[in-house]
Amino acid sequence: MEQSSGLQVSHETIYTAIYAVPRGELRRELIACLRQDKPMRGRKPKGSERRGKLMNMTNIKDRPEEIEARLVPGHWEGELLQGAGAFSMIGTLVERTTRFVVLVKMPTRKADVAACAFAGALNAIPEPLRKTLTYDQGKEMAAHESLAQATGMRIFFADPHSHWQRGSNENTNGLLRQYFPRGMSLSALSQADLDLVADSLNDRPHKALGFATPNEHFRELLANLEAKQISPPEGVRSGN
Repeated sequence: MEQSSGLQVSHETIYTAIYAVPRGELRRELIACLRQDKPMRGRKPKGSERRGKLMNMTNIKDRPEEIEARLVPGHWEGELLQGAGAFSMIGTLVERTTRFVVLVKMPTRKADVAACAFAGALNAIPEPLRKTLTYDQGKEMAAHESLAQATGMRIFFADPHSHWQRGSNENTNGLLRQYFPRGMSLSALSQADLDLVADSLNDRPHKALGFATPNEHFRELLANLEAKQISPPEGVRSGN
C-alpha cells in the first residue's frame, strides 16, 4: 500500500498557480471554476477605491461580543452584489447564526432607495430576529441612520478591505456567483426570481450547522417565537 509523503500544498500555492501561470482561454476556464471567479487574487488596489466616507458610522469594533460568537440570533450581515458594469445590483442579507439568506431587488444604488429596499425586507422579519446589521462602507449606506430608524436595528460598519469581518455574507456572495456570474445583468430579475435563488441556498445543508439547512434553523426560531407569543402569561394555567 502506497504511503503518503505527508506533504501538503497550501491554498495560496494553488491560487498562485491558477492566477499566475495559465494564459488566454485556459486561464478564463480555471478562474471560472473558483467559487468567487475574481479576475485577480487579493485586495483591490487602494487607488481603485472611490467611495466617499459615510457620516456617523459605528465601527465594528464597538459591536457587542455576543454577535461575534454567534450565540444570539437576529444579527445580520449585508452587502450589494453587482451585475454587469455595476449598473445593476442585488441586496444580500445573511443571518449570522442560521446563515439564512434574504435577497433584495435593488432598482438603483442610490442611498435612499437602498435604505427603503433593505427596510422593507428586514421589517418582514419578526422584530426579535432583527437586532443588528453589519455592512461594508459602500456609499449606498449613506442613509444608514434612516434605515436604523425604520427597522429599529443598530448598524455597524466593517473596516475597508476587511471582508473576513463579514464572513457569512462574503461566502454567500461567492455562492451567488454560481447563479449570477460576473458580467451578467441583474436588472431583469424580479423579486420572485431572487426568492427562488434564496430558497435554493437556504435548503443547502451547512457543515457549520451540523449539516442541517438554514431553512430548518430559521423555521425553528420562528416556531419558538410563535410558541412564546401564544403561551399563557406567567401564573395563568390553561383550562382555568
